[in-house]
Amino acid sequence: MLTRRRFLITLPAAAVASAANAQSFGGRFRRTPAPALPSFIYFGTDTGKGLAHGIYVARFDPATGHITPPQLAATTPRPSYMAISQPIGGVRRLYAVNDVANESATITAFAMNQASGALTQINQVGAGGSEPCYISLDVTGQMAFVADYLGSAVTTFHVEPNGGLSAPVARIDFKDAHFGKRGPNSAHQDAPHPSSAQLSPDNRFLLVSDLGSDAISIFPVEPGAHLGPPVVYPIERSGSGPRHIAFHPNGRWVYSLNELDCTVQRFLWTTTSSRTAPQALLVNTGEAVKLAAPESSRNTTAAELAISADGNFLYASIRGNENSIVVFSIDDAGPLTFLQRIPTGGHTPRQFSLDASGRWLACCNQESGTVTVFRRDGGSGKLSGPVQTIPLDSVLFLLFA
Repeated sequence: MLTRRRFLITLPAAAVASAANAQSFGGRFRRTPAPALPSFIYFGTDTGKGLAHGIYVARFDPATGHITPPQLAATTPRPSYMAISQPIGGVRRLYAVNDVANESATITAFAMNQASGALTQINQVGAGGSEPCYISLDVTGQMAFVADYLGSAVTTFHVEPNGGLSAPVARIDFKDAHFGKRGPNSAHQDAPHPSSAQLSPDNRFLLVSDLGSDAISIFPVEPGAHLGPPVVYPIERSGSGPRHIAFHPNGRWVYSLNELDCTVQRFLWTTTSSRTAPQALLVNTGEAVKLAAPESSRNTTAAELAISADGNFLYASIRGNENSIVVFSIDDAGPLTFLQRIPTGGHTPRQFSLDASGRWLACCNQESGTVTVFRRDGGSGKLSGPVQTIPLDSVLFLLFA
C-alpha cells in the first residue's frame, strides 16, 4: 500500500532544461546504447593513514576485467569522492573532495591526460565546510555540488571555462530548523550529516540525503549554481540514516540506501513537462528490504548501491560484521527480490562501481587495503569471484573513466 505523502516543488522557468528526459516503459527499461568503454580507473585513498598519497590511476581491460598495478596520479589530501566531466575541448576534468575534518577542507580540479591517465591540477578552492564527502556535476559541466558531512552543509560551485572551480556560490546550512530534527541514533545522528548531493535525471533538482536527520531534501537547481527553496522529505524510518540514492534508468523509481539500519527503500519520482512551472513529486511506496543477514544484522552498516544499466538488478555493499555485496532483481513494478550475497574478499567495502560494459564490478575494501574485481553475469545479475585482488593502501573510492 502506498504512503501518499507527497511534496510538490515548483522550479523557476529559468531552470536548466532537461537534457535527458527519462520515460517509463511499463516496468523494464528499454536498453540504450552503452557509453564508450573506459580505459582507466581512478582510486581515492585515505592519506591520513598508512602510506597512501592521494589519487592513483590504473589501466582497465574491459575484455578481461584486468586492472594494472595502480600508480600515483596526483598528490592531494584524502580524496574520498570524485566526479568526472564530459569532454570539453577534448579534455575531461576530474574533481575530488579533500575530505579532511576541519575548515581547511578543499575541492581540487584536475585536467586528465587521455593517453596516460595523468592528472594536472587546475586549481584548489575552499570546500565551504568541514569533511566534504560527495561531489556531483550537472550534465552541462558548468555546476558542481558538494555535501559536507561534518560541516552540516551543501555547497555549490560554478565551473570556470578552464575547468577550474569558482569560490563557493552558495552554502546551505542544514542546522537550520527547516531541515528537521535529529534522528534517535545519538552516536551517528548528533547533527545533520548531508551524505550525498545527487542530481535528478532531468538535471533540474538536487536530492540531498541527510543521515543525521533521516530525510531527503529536494532543491530546484537554478542557473549559476544557485538552489531554490527546498522541500524536506522525511524518510519515515526513524534512525535509518539515508546515505546515497540511485535512480532507476526509467527515471521513475528512486532507491535510497539507508546506512544505519542497513536497508534499501523505494520511492516514486515524477516531474511535469511544463516549461513555465515544472513540478516534481516524490512518493514513498512503503517498500524496504533489509541488506544484512539475520545473524549479522547488528553492527552492520550499508555503504554503496548501484543499478545495472538495463534496470534489472540492484547491488549494495554492507560493512561491519558482514563484508559483502547483496544482489537483488528489480521486479517489473519496482520491488526488490533477493538473489545473492557474496563476500567482498576484504574488510569494509566502502564503495564499488560497475564498469560501462556491465561485465565487471570493482570494490574498494578500505580496512584491508584491497580492490577486488568480480565478474558479473548480465542475464542472471549474479557475481562471481573475486577474479582479481589488487593491493592499494587505505582505498576509499574508485571511478571508471
